[in-house]
Amino acid sequence: MRITKLLVENFKSFKERFEVEFTEGLNIVVGDNEAGKSTILEAINLALTGFYINRPLRGELNQYLFNETSVRNYLDSLKGGAPESPPQILIELYLTDEEPMLSGDFNRDRIASSGIHVSIEFNEEYRAEYEALIAAGELKTLPIEYYHVIWKSFSRELITARSIPIKCAYIDSTSARYQNGSDVYIGRIVKDLLSPEEIVSVSQSHRQMKETFMGAPAIDAINKKITVASKITDKEIKISVELSSKNAWESGLMTYLNEIPFHFIGKGEQSIVKTNLALAHEKAKEASVVLIEEPENHLSHSKLNQLINTIKVSCIKKQVIVTTHSSFVANKLGLNSLILLDNKKTLRLNKLSLGTWSFFEKISGYDTLRLVLCKKAILVEGDSDELVVQKAYKDIHGALPIENCVEVISVGISFLRFLEIAEKLEKQVSVVTDNDGDVPALLKKYSEYLGAKKKPYIDICYDSVVDVGALMIGGKPFNYNTLEPKLIKSNGLAKMNLVLGTAYLDDQGLQVHMRANKTECALKVFDSKLEIAYPDYILDSIK
Repeated sequence: MRITKLLVENFKSFKERFEVEFTEGLNIVVGDNEAGKSTILEAINLALTGFYINRPLRGELNQYLFNETSVRNYLDSLKGGAPESPPQILIELYLTDEEPMLSGDFNRDRIASSGIHVSIEFNEEYRAEYEALIAAGELKTLPIEYYHVIWKSFSRELITARSIPIKCAYIDSTSARYQNGSDVYIGRIVKDLLSPEEIVSVSQSHRQMKETFMGAPAIDAINKKITVASKITDKEIKISVELSSKNAWESGLMTYLNEIPFHFIGKGEQSIVKTNLALAHEKAKEASVVLIEEPENHLSHSKLNQLINTIKVSCIKKQVIVTTHSSFVANKLGLNSLILLDNKKTLRLNKLSLGTWSFFEKISGYDTLRLVLCKKAILVEGDSDELVVQKAYKDIHGALPIENCVEVISVGISFLRFLEIAEKLEKQVSVVTDNDGDVPALLKKYSEYLGAKKKPYIDICYDSVVDVGALMIGGKPFNYNTLEPKLIKSNGLAKMNLVLGTAYLDDQGLQVHMRANKTECALKVFDSKLEIAYPDYILDSIK
């Protein structure tokens, strides 16, 4: 059994109806900060387990679970004398397979399906008391004390985590929560690894520790001193260790790595240990759905590569939903599994060609997510082109491209791979490319984006003029149709000498210098205070 769709209304950052569909295997959710990636995982985990932040939802109800705008609108309506109905949260999971217990039409769209319905809504049993508060003008915050949780299947039957056939493992190594010096998250994982018999053994050992502690002569002397010194009661006062609850040992659990307390080791190592333990414990092995939040946190390139391989191996035949900001993670796990979350809408990249998908998986250093997450992009071939285009953009717009959410991305010779992604996203993209003295070859290369096939959001910018000359380098004709010769042509020898701090007497000498020192010359152009004339094809890409 797998999740086919999540529907959310009014939960945290999602105000209006939001839905996202999932495939059977791997799903990678990417988006900018505050896009709602974590909220998606929280909603799925909540529907399948009834837990929010490792605690039962019913005991964690608060105003901040609700969309902030909805709450503000509701409270404003109270001030205006026309009270709106109290807002409510809706989370629904649509599932594969027709499970009689889960199947029905108790969902927002009233369609027959298998699924789970969770709502946090006003309890009508408190209507009279609520209306009295409204009439008295005493409500200043969301009256969460009048809310209750409804957790049912689509067949309208009340359910618990035990009765849901689909099991979930939620792996979140991004945050550390400590209680008495112990990491609560890893403590829960370790507990899950233990059998009931082993838990009993731990509890008994913990009790023996208390008895040993209490029997120590030093502690006995201290307790007598405390009792004698106390003037407020005639009862005996003692210090001891906490054993009042059945699982009291959990709060005092301390995990060590090579004799070092867990919370003293590096964040990256913590992340790896947490993820590996979570994937290893019985709940993860039994789970058919694995939720992983930002596995890249605090990890080096090599460590992250190891962790991704672990995730791949451990999650075979499972449905996996990963959130990430990392191009490396997205590329290695597979762009075909990518779900872009932008402006509370989703878009999948599951129709990339096999060649493009394989290319980005193998050459996983490419910043594909820079293209996916930006508003607009300018694709260039190398570092020198990137510097000059950024400078030209700043001269025209008074700001660097990134300050306007425009990415200038150096893609080497992989323009068509990136354009395939841009086409799926309908992303506004300009390509800045040299004609290399062969315009017909360039037109053939970009034939899917030119002429009658031109896309309104993709521009191929190049110089249609082929320049020629007599210069030879190493017995081969010099290429007059790259960025550096075009800059000399646009500005003239005298100005380029000033910009670069050189004193060449002819174009050829400067052309050879710029070809041999491409990045250094581009940096000087970038830092120059002089007004520079840029080739038209660069200006076209920016406009």
